[in-house]
Order: sequence, then C-alpha cells, then structure tokens
Amino acid sequence: MLQTTQHRISIRLKALRESNGLTQDALARAMGFKHRQIIASIEAGERAISADELVRAAKALRVDMDVLTDSFRLVGEGRFSFRAEGVPAATLDQFEDRAGRWIATFRTLQSEAGIQPSRLGQKLELTATASFEDAHAAAEQIRQEWSLGDRPAETLRDAVERALGVQVLFVDAPSGLSGAAVQLPGLNTILINRRESEGRRHFDLAHELFHVLTWDAMAPERVEPREPRPGKGNRVERLADNFAGALLMPEHTVATYWAVRREGEDIHDWLNAAATALHVSAVALKWRVVILGHVSKAAAEALDESRLANNGGLVQDTAPLPFNRPFVGRVYHAVEDGRLSLRKAVDLLGLGVDAFSRLCGAYNLELSYEV
Repeated sequence: MLQTTQHRISIRLKALRESNGLTQDALARAMGFKHRQIIASIEAGERAISADELVRAAKALRVDMDVLTDSFRLVGEGRFSFRAEGVPAATLDQFEDRAGRWIATFRTLQSEAGIQPSRLGQKLELTATASFEDAHAAAEQIRQEWSLGDRPAETLRDAVERALGVQVLFVDAPSGLSGAAVQLPGLNTILINRRESEGRRHFDLAHELFHVLTWDAMAPERVEPREPRPGKGNRVERLADNFAGALLMPEHTVATYWAVRREGEDIHDWLNAAATALHVSAVALKWRVVILGHVSKAAAEALDESRLANNGGLVQDTAPLPFNRPFVGRVYHAVEDGRLSLRKAVDLLGLGVDAFSRLCGAYNLELSYEV
C-alpha cells in the first residue's frame, strides 16, 4: 500500500476504535494479536497493516473495508462545527458523512493533480477572554487588509478563498442547518446552506470565518445556535457574531447610512433599505445599530420583526450554484480524463447523472459525451 493509505488507515483505526469504546488491548484481542503494542504501533504510523489484518480490523470494528481505506471519505479527520437548530442528531451525522465525502473528493483530486495542500496563513490573535470591541477591531483589520470596501458581503467569499486557501462551498443542507466550519489540515472548508436567504448566507460565512481563524485558541462546539442571541449564548459564539456583524456592516458605513436617514423615516423602512444595500438581513442590521449606539436595545426589541422579514420584500434572491467552480472543475476534469468514473462522481456529489451534466454546464464545463 502507498504510505498515504497507511497514514489514512492509522488515523481511521484509532478514530473508529475510540468511537466504539474499545481500548487498544480490546481491539488487539479482537484482531488476534497478543500485545496491545501492535495496535499502538499501527495507530502511530510506525507499523504497516497487512491486507489480512485490515480485514480483521474491519470485522472487529463492524465497518466495511472502505471506511478504513477509501480516499473519498473523511473518517477521523477534520472537525465540524455546525450552525443548526432542530436538526436530529442522526440527520446531522448523515450530513457530516456526506460533507466529508465532498471535502475528501476535492482533496484527493487536488493531490492527483499535484496541487499542494493549502496552509492557513492567517489567524486572529484572540482568545475567549477577548472583548467584543476586540472582535470588532479584528473584523475591521480583516476588512482593510483584504480591501473589502464599504459592502464587504459582495466580495467576502472570493477574499476568503484567495487570502486563506479556504474552500467555501454552497451546498444543499437539511432544513435548520445554516452552515458549518470544517477544520482539516491542508483544506479548511466553510459550508453554507445555499437555500438560506442572502443575508443569512453572508452572516454565516462571516461567522464561520471567525471560527476558522480562531479554532486553535477557542474551538467551537460541534453544534451551535442558528440564530444570534444578543446577550445570550456562550462566549465564543457571541464573539463570532460580533465579528461577523462588524465585518459585514462596517461602523463608518452604517454611520453614513444613518446620517442620511430622512427625517421622520420609519425605522423599519430604513433598516430594510440599508440592509438590502449591504446584502445583510434587516434583523442583523437592527442589532448592529444597537451596538453602535444609534438605537436603544429597548427600541429595537419593540420593532415589528415581521416587517423586517426578507428585508421587507426588497430582496430578490436566487440560490447560488452548488459547490464552487474549483470543486466542480476538479470533478469534471477527473471524469473527462478517466480518473473518476461518472457513476462514482454522481454518487459522491449526491446528484443524478442529468443533474451532474446540468451542473457542469452551469459552470461552462461541457461533458464530451452524452449522458
């Protein structure tokens, strides 16, 4: 086996053993080994596992062989943090497995193309003891360094991919799941539910960006609330929400919009119009103007949120294409070059053959044969 395959097996053997509640000694006995040290050596990558031992390991762990070997899966690799509410645990597990296949597919195809893994070249010097003002300052620093301008939502996705090498994938996710950050060495990824509204997509991207940039210092929970809760929630999530709000709604931009508000203009109408211009939700902007001192918390809480839904009907939103161009391009070229079968490709993406053909066409990638 290739060294990369052995490394993959080492990681997965340990992850599956731990998820099954087995000690190294227990797994060693189940595989017919006399000493725990054999398992320890395999997991540490110091000893290769034979084909026969691999069969015994899969049987002992009650999994199919490809769970240990398939390069198009993530098992024991990567840590997920979801923004979700009301999503059953089993549904979340199924989505994590599916998303892991997408990310592993991109990683494998990049490796086959000779592209080196990306390294996260930037982090935020923040910890859980940081103030919300620190989070605001960090967001402003990012906005300036990345030249995001007065309406950062318009260019944030491209900037994240360009500056950090982080993949931003728009995906079809279960209802109630807005997005996720995935920490994976060499291929950090942000997943955004493409069926959410434009404002929520942008806020989720900025929120998950915070987690990518601070994961080592303050790792997020596996599941976090979908809705920002001013004054509530754990410290890390509140910092992430404050960072996202400050990044998408710069203080000077909001102040400019507020300064030109017409005398007597209804606050609901102003929030809807300004939020639409900034490509954020009116509710998110409502809390941002509270933080900036333009509106009191009491006045904000008294507003009629039903009038702010969909920014008062001002947003004409179209769901973005699934995944992104680099991802679809990798899969397309692998199929065209014969490195990945069409059947495998559509299975990995969770699409039918016709849907895959249409997706390629939407990215101006025409398959060379009829499907």
